[in-house]
Parts: sequence; structure tokens; C-alpha cells
Amino acid sequence: MKHLLLALMVCLLAVSCKQAEKPTAINIGTVDSLFSKTLNEQRKIWVHVPESAKKSPGTKYPVVYLLDGDGHFYSVVGLIHQLSSNTRCPEMIVVGIPNTDRTRDLTPTHVKKVFGDTTFSKTSGGGENFTRFISDELIPYIDSHYPTTPYRTMIGHSLGGLMSVNTIVHHPDIFANYLAIDPSMWWDARKLSNKSEPIFKEKKLTNKFLYVAVANTMRDGMQLADLAKDTTETTEHIRSILEFCERTKAQAGSGLTFASQYYADDDHGSVPLIAEYDALRAMFSWYALKGLDVYFDPKANKSASDLVDLLNAHYKDVSTHFGYETLPPEEMVNGLGYGFMSNNMAEKALAMFDLNLNNYPKSSNAHDSMGDYFLNQKDTASAIDQFNEALEIDEVAATREKLNKLKKK
Repeated sequence: MKHLLLALMVCLLAVSCKQAEKPTAINIGTVDSLFSKTLNEQRKIWVHVPESAKKSPGTKYPVVYLLDGDGHFYSVVGLIHQLSSNTRCPEMIVVGIPNTDRTRDLTPTHVKKVFGDTTFSKTSGGGENFTRFISDELIPYIDSHYPTTPYRTMIGHSLGGLMSVNTIVHHPDIFANYLAIDPSMWWDARKLSNKSEPIFKEKKLTNKFLYVAVANTMRDGMQLADLAKDTTETTEHIRSILEFCERTKAQAGSGLTFASQYYADDDHGSVPLIAEYDALRAMFSWYALKGLDVYFDPKANKSASDLVDLLNAHYKDVSTHFGYETLPPEEMVNGLGYGFMSNNMAEKALAMFDLNLNNYPKSSNAHDSMGDYFLNQKDTASAIDQFNEALEIDEVAATREKLNKLKKK
């Protein structure tokens, strides 16, 4: 482990040294928009594209579609960045969908009253129309303007969680993964929950994953066991979710992968962050790359070819889950290369940089890193060749500076 930690520290140091000296803004996304004929309105969307897209032209990413987008965008982008940096989930594009009429878009059926209030429910029932906007307009727009793959995840909280459930019940093919965070399953006298059981029995949901997070919305002092005897309005929210979870657990024959978690220490407002983390870990449990530590141990007798075989085999399995070819991520492999180089493991470092050049031949950064390797090996001529190739692809100031220094010698 100490060898891997040292390698990662060196990698981070190498990255920090390449940063511009002038202060620059930290941007995690852009605000885009499109006109929806379905909804007859202009819709803003918040879009995050991984930074690696700039270094690895042609790389495409799975997409997360996030309801109540402006409320959860920062946390979801941050979690995915952290988890993907540690190979716990893939890098992903995040599409946050802010609301215009939340009640209209995030309720599947119209109701006249909500707990006696007629104002809140006045525009309710537009959920199916909103789903058509997502499937027929938003997804095609994102696919045509951003580097996407067809692997998609939907995340929703509260009424957004209700829509996540509605989507997997009635339109399961739109997304691969569904996260419903403390969903409002009480809506319309639990109509969606009542419908879901027979529908799940009829449909084949193989390769579909539904995660339901349940917050503690009970009165102080209450326990889950107390709910069996409670029929008050104040516990209807949690009771309706738990009932839906019990019904869904019984649908093993549908092929659906289902997981739920009760968060005793979190209420309706605090549960999204921890639920997003747990759900991403569960949805992408097959993505984590393990067994790298041993390659930094000189006594382990693990060769560079063994490491390449490990990476190729792992991402072949990842490709099976995604349904399309997935290459080892360039930045991850690049970090390994620098880690091995700092530990004087030249053969393994070369194997990593060479793997990236084979997988990402149009990457300026891959050539720049190979140039650094040759510099480390005192092969100036080869380093110059690689820096020149990097600059032919993209004019990067740090690469140009290194090349100029070599030419002056």
C-alpha cells in the first residue's frame, strides 16, 4: 500500500506542477437550454462534462439525468468526481434539469387536493408529458451536443423520486439505473405503488437497477416497529415508501436488481447526499478496479504484461455491463505510469504510457506523458519526438516549454 500511496502523491504533485500560475476560475458545468415542443417552453439545463474530455478527444461518457437539477447538481458532480477518481464509478456527464413548474412535471397523475390543499395540486399530473420531454427531446439533444454513451442513470428526490419510480415502472428502457431518494409514494393514494406490482411481474427488467433511499421522517421517539400501528398523516410518507419497497423486493422474477436503505439519522432534507453516495457505489459495484497495490511491490514479481492483462480483462468485464466497448480511462492509466516511473519501475511505466498511446492515439497528453518518460530515461531525442507529436495535436503551453528547454541544450 505504501508504494501505491507514494505513487499517487507523486502523480498529484506532477499534475499540480502543470497548472497555470495565474488565478483561474473553477467551473464544474455550463448552463445550456433547449425549446421543448412537448412542454411548449424554453428549458434550461445544467451540464457537467468531465475535465478528461479536454485531454482525451473522442472519449464518450455515461450520463446522469438529475431531477431538481439546480438543487442537487453540485453534490452529484462532486461525488462522481471523487468516486471516479478512485475507480469506484465511471466518469459521467451530469445533466441537471431545473424546474419551471415542479408540481406539474414531477407528478404522474392529477389530484384535486394534497392533504386538504387545492393550491399545490392545481397543475399536477404532467409527469408523463415531462417524461416524453426527457426521452424524445432532452436525451436526443444531449446525445447530439455532448460526448455521450447510451448508458444512463436517473436520480430524483421527493417528488423527483416519485418520477424515478414512475419511469422505471412505465418506461424502464429509458435508463439503466434509477435512484429514488425518499420518494413521495403517498401521491394520489399510493396509486403508483399499487400499479407497480403487477407491472413488475409482467416486464423483464434484466440489467435494470433501482435504489430506494428511505429517510427518517417519523415523529421524535418513534421507531420503525411503531409504524405497524400508526395510520396518521404524519407517517404516511415513510409508510408508503416502505410498502413500495416490500412489494418490489418480491419481484425477483422480473430480473430487476433492487436495493433499499433506511437512513435512521437523516431526515427528508439531509438524506440526498449520503443516498447518492451509497447508490452510486451500489450501482457500479462492478466498476471498481482492485489489485493494483501488488504491482508497486518489488517483491511481488508481477510483470508489466500481467498489469496490462489485468486492466484489459477488467475493462472487458466493464464493457459487458455497459453494453459497449470501454477502454481503461486515460487519466487513471496515466497516473499509474507516473507512479511507476517515480518508483523506478521503468518497464511498468512504459507499459502504461504505451497502453494510452494505443488506446488514445489522438491524445496530446498521452504523447506528452510518453515524452516525460523518455526524459526520465535520458532519451532526449525520443522525448523531443513525443513532445512534437503532442504539439501537433494540441498547442499546450507546458509541453511547448519542455520542448523549448530541450532544444536549447
